[in-house]
Amino acid sequence: MRPAVTGAVRRAGMNVHDATAIDRDTHLRVTEVYASVQGESTHAGRPCTFVRLTGCNLRCTWCDSVYTFTGGTWRSIDSVLAEVRHLGVSLVEVTGGEPLLQRAAIPLMRGLLAMGCEVLLETSGSRSIADVPDGVRVILDLKPPDSGEVDANLWSNLDHVDADDEIKFVCASRADYLWARDIIATHTLAARCTVLLSPVWGAVAPRDLVAWMLEDRVPARLSLQQHKVIWSPDTTGV
Repeated sequence: MRPAVTGAVRRAGMNVHDATAIDRDTHLRVTEVYASVQGESTHAGRPCTFVRLTGCNLRCTWCDSVYTFTGGTWRSIDSVLAEVRHLGVSLVEVTGGEPLLQRAAIPLMRGLLAMGCEVLLETSGSRSIADVPDGVRVILDLKPPDSGEVDANLWSNLDHVDADDEIKFVCASRADYLWARDIIATHTLAARCTVLLSPVWGAVAPRDLVAWMLEDRVPARLSLQQHKVIWSPDTTGV
């Protein structure tokens, strides 16, 4: 039987740092919760609350969120919802790490929807999105070869995306771009949802990616990491 958090902790909605007995259906390991502007996707530039969960099953070569792999604080779903409500920004992105590693991410998203939030889920594409609640807009990252995680792509996820969702390819090289171009065509992704191509910061010049997209008439949208322009690329919590 799975052990539960003590009643005193549950009633108080306290943060739990030393978790040997955590109910993982009602608690999440959280790196940070903060309000900023959305830096990527078609929602770029919009004020957004970020709920960044801890832990990831992948190790992409270009990852800019390594600090989320470990640490974090165990928190009840109710305490996270309360903080989101307090921040007062109704566009909310659940991200990581890989948020779908945690069982409580699904009820968290249900709770956010029930609060009237517009909910985005940023996920690596290596975990099934089949149980993601209706109404959540999925931003699904498919991993090109130079990420080092191309074998982790769960292709059955493509059966679950719809017109409100987005599929993103983060390209570290022209080879990555060519792979993404062919996947977009083979799976007719542009007919399913919005498709994004994003250059790895410092590895691919945005102007080069634009030139390739125009040359091949790829039915995709350029996505730049605006937060790295506004703040230093290494800044967290923004």
